This record gives sequence, structure tokens and C-alpha cells, in this order.
Amino acid sequence: MGIQTPAAAPGLREAKKQETRQLISDHATRLFIAQGFEQTTIAEIAAAARVAKKTVTNYFPRKEDLALDHQEQFAASLAGAVAARRPGESALAALRRAFAGAVAAQDPVAGFSGRPFARMIADSPTLTACLRGLHDRREDHLARALAEATGARPDDISVQTAAGLLSSVYRVLFHRIQTLTLAGRPNDQIAHTIAADATRAFDLLEPALSDYAIA
Repeated sequence: MGIQTPAAAPGLREAKKQETRQLISDHATRLFIAQGFEQTTIAEIAAAARVAKKTVTNYFPRKEDLALDHQEQFAASLAGAVAARRPGESALAALRRAFAGAVAAQDPVAGFSGRPFARMIADSPTLTACLRGLHDRREDHLARALAEATGARPDDISVQTAAGLLSSVYRVLFHRIQTLTLAGRPNDQIAHTIAADATRAFDLLEPALSDYAIA
């Protein structure tokens, strides 16, 4: 009879919020790429999205959040791979497998962002610093996951060292992808190159970590 149930309204509101958030993000990215991150203002983004400035900041408290809007996914990615490791699989093997999957999918979270986006980050001191902070946060999340996996404290030297080594490989490979992207290499070629680079990089950790944090 067309009567809306009470449960339907929150769903519609949430869908509208997600639609507005995506609209703001899309306009912000377009302006950042065209004008540069540092040169673009919140007022310009609000005008392009046809919303109030307050609406922009409600959805994105910091300007950096508009450019890097998958921060939580990035920060949690390595810890998530460790938590999802298979029976008999070490943390290293799980992270190695996860990276191979990200490369095969050409996942933007792994660094396959496209040349305009990579240039936007490289040209912005603010975004470059923010990205370094995200790598650090990802390492912290990984250390907590390794501590849980091994029954150690997060500040245990073995946990801290293992997290540093494993996250460093991801960090180096991320920047390698970005460098190749900025050089104009197509994603398929980058994926081929990075797959070989990843094999060599992860192989270096095998003697130390092949038996560490086995599920």
C-alpha cells in the first residue's frame, strides 16, 4: 500500500549521505588535480559541489581527508592481512599473498592511483607528509596485530622489529609504484615490474620471518 516502514528511512538517509559525500569527494579531487591541492580552497570545493562550506567540513574535517579518503582502509590493510592469514601461514606469507593480490587487482590502496593523482600528491608538501603519517599508522596497526598473533606486548622488540621490516617492504613498493606511475608507465607494465620487485623484496625477509606468527 506504499506505507514506508520505520526501518526504510534510516537507509534512505544513509544512502543520501553517501551520495553527498561522494559528490564532494569527486569535485574536490577534480579541483585538486586541475589546480593543485595547496591552491584549492574549501570554498571552491563547496561551490563546485553546490553545498555549504560547513557541509564539506562535516563530511571531511581536514582538507587532506578530501584528497586521501581511504585512510582507514590503508591504515588497517596490513593488520587485516595478518588477522586473515590461513592455517599454517606466517605473517610474512599472508602479507606477501595480500600484496600479490593487490598488484593483480591494480589496487589504488597499493599505489595504483593513476598519474594525475600521483602528481597531485607529489606536488603537495601537505599530502606527502600526510601519506608518511599513514604509512606510520599502518605500521602501528600491524604491530598490534602481530602482538595479538604471537601473544606478546605491542612494544616487544621482536614485534616492533617484525612490524618495521614488513611495513617497510610495503612502503618501498608503494613508492616504487608511484615513481613508475609518475614516469608515465601504464598500470599493466607497472604491475609486471612490481610483481618481480616484490618477489625479491619479500625474499630478503624469508630467513628472519618465515616462521614468525604462524596461524
